[in-house]
Amino acid sequence: MAKTLLITGASSGIGAASAKAAADAGWNVALCARSTDKIEALAKEIGDAALAITCDVTKRDEVRSALEKTEERFGSVDAVYANAGTGVENPGIENGDPDEWQDMIYVNVLAPLLLAHEATPFLKKTKGHYLITGSKAGRDNFQGSVYSATKHFVHGFGENLAEEMRQWGGRATVIAPGMVNTAFFDEPKPSKIQPEDVANAVVYALSQPETAAVREIYIMPND
Repeated sequence: MAKTLLITGASSGIGAASAKAAADAGWNVALCARSTDKIEALAKEIGDAALAITCDVTKRDEVRSALEKTEERFGSVDAVYANAGTGVENPGIENGDPDEWQDMIYVNVLAPLLLAHEATPFLKKTKGHYLITGSKAGRDNFQGSVYSATKHFVHGFGENLAEEMRQWGGRATVIAPGMVNTAFFDEPKPSKIQPEDVANAVVYALSQPETAAVREIYIMPND
């Protein structure tokens, strides 16, 4: 029976590319995002191996429901990928907008916590895998960047979760790219990392034998 991967932030960019790559590698994929039209179109493109689930990742009941629907459709939840994330218009501390910070912290910090909490009972059944999108910004220091601080949380959380999951045979991986050519930026970045490059890293982490746990994959543009 094919394994199943649930992806948040699956409507575009890294999430959509990872869904396609995982499906090509033989996985079932549950596509979670608020953009119903986009994930339904992506699910139609992928075919029977895909399930579109409208989900706000900051709402615990919707996250739990998405996991239940995934297990009901495919029989198991073997991996989850906490990919949903957001930034802010106004960088810096002094000139930043605390309301923007709150929204970003809910998506970048609270949502991965909620997903891990709700997914653990499902992943324990399969000795499953939790992946999360980190960033170069979570490995380095950026002047006054609250976004960077949220990604520092992601990297620390990923390591802590990996230590907890290994007690029952599970694994956790932080996928940490530098600049990726996605809608996160106002201008296209054709010479930078492509979403498909990150998707390849996701599939690589998922494909490792049970004796190996890839804790972090750090990807930088080659220009």
